[in-house]
Amino acid sequence: MNEHMTAEREREQRQEQPVPLRRNLRFQALWIGQASGTLGMMVGETAFPLLVLALTDSPSAAGAFGAVQMTVALLLGVHGGVIADRRDRRTVLIVTDAARLTALASVPVAVWLDRLTLVHLLLVAAAVGATVAYGGPIRLLALRSVVPPEQMRQALAQDEARMSGAALAGPPLAGFLFGLGHAVPFLGAALTTGLSLTSAVVVRFPSPPAQEAKGGDGALAGFRVIAASPLLRAALGVLFLINLCGVALLLPVIVMLREQGTGSAGIGLTLAGEAVGALAGTTLVARLHRAAGPGVLLTVVAWVSALASLAPLLPGGAFTVFAALFVVGAATPALRVMLDLLVFRQVPDELRGRVIAATVALLTAGMPAGSFVSGLLLDRFSPAATLVAVTALFAVALLPATFSRTLRRATWPAADPAADSATDPATDSASTEH
Repeated sequence: MNEHMTAEREREQRQEQPVPLRRNLRFQALWIGQASGTLGMMVGETAFPLLVLALTDSPSAAGAFGAVQMTVALLLGVHGGVIADRRDRRTVLIVTDAARLTALASVPVAVWLDRLTLVHLLLVAAAVGATVAYGGPIRLLALRSVVPPEQMRQALAQDEARMSGAALAGPPLAGFLFGLGHAVPFLGAALTTGLSLTSAVVVRFPSPPAQEAKGGDGALAGFRVIAASPLLRAALGVLFLINLCGVALLLPVIVMLREQGTGSAGIGLTLAGEAVGALAGTTLVARLHRAAGPGVLLTVVAWVSALASLAPLLPGGAFTVFAALFVVGAATPALRVMLDLLVFRQVPDELRGRVIAATVALLTAGMPAGSFVSGLLLDRFSPAATLVAVTALFAVALLPATFSRTLRRATWPAADPAADSATDPATDSASTEH
């Protein structure tokens, strides 16, 4: 009798244990599809400016493509969050992937027919930006909806490998394919988008219940959730500064490398240090999260980023800059997973799409300003002086966060699956304590 009860208990325990992530076919199929789609996006980000330059020989026109894509994504991003919460997410993802596939495929067709125009490419930029706005939040939600809470960090780390790998492989692959023919990179991007579309068609993943998805105070609900949480406000403030200053520092670093005799190819390889570091950093997520709470980790990484931004002033040239970018990049996956965990543990599912959209809008809103201010400073001062000025402003802006009790006392969300629905999004960092 005892042996029978013991065997029964062991069988129940095995049934309660989650399937290992490598054997979670829904997660792996979605991950492969989204990894393919992300690679296609990265190829396009490099190939489209090259095509515009080949077509118009105008740098400003090449810049217009990226500006149109980013502007459309930002303008529609908040509404994309609403759609993610109020419509069937799988259907929306299928529609956005199909739209992006159509837009990308139109480019090689126009090239072959010798009908390609700048207006056509700008319309493609707008279409791609719209698919980012509506598909982006759902991509984040889809992978996480098929993973149990106790495997979330592992799943998010694997997802970070997708982003880092695509960021590293996309630009050189785009350059190689463009050398084979102007239409070739876009055929490749369309093919990878087709794989992403296939995974969305084949794999089912949950959406919020219809009666819940209709609530939530409208399009601005995501901003209200962030405003009501001291921890999310503080964390997003620091991440906003990191993004803003990162963009502002890029141009003076490039100018300094050129002045030191580094060629275009060498500059590209040097700047790839961040992507290489991020790829390596996917293995460090759990260790960094065990080493410090979310607020402390965020603050430390921000100060490391500030110090690393002075690397071009040190001996070693491109090698030193690559090493500094590698160090900063290695911490990036831990920060992205940190933000993901904080949002997912504090926000109910029917609001997550809008919170993600609001988060993306807040994190990227300052990037155009950072680039503009950097250009103004370089018109008046040397690259070294600009670098020091931006870094000094970054350091001063970090001081309030450094002494923030909310960040210092923040702890990781509880592992209890019930925490997803039990946590009040308006609570402060104390609500994340075990």
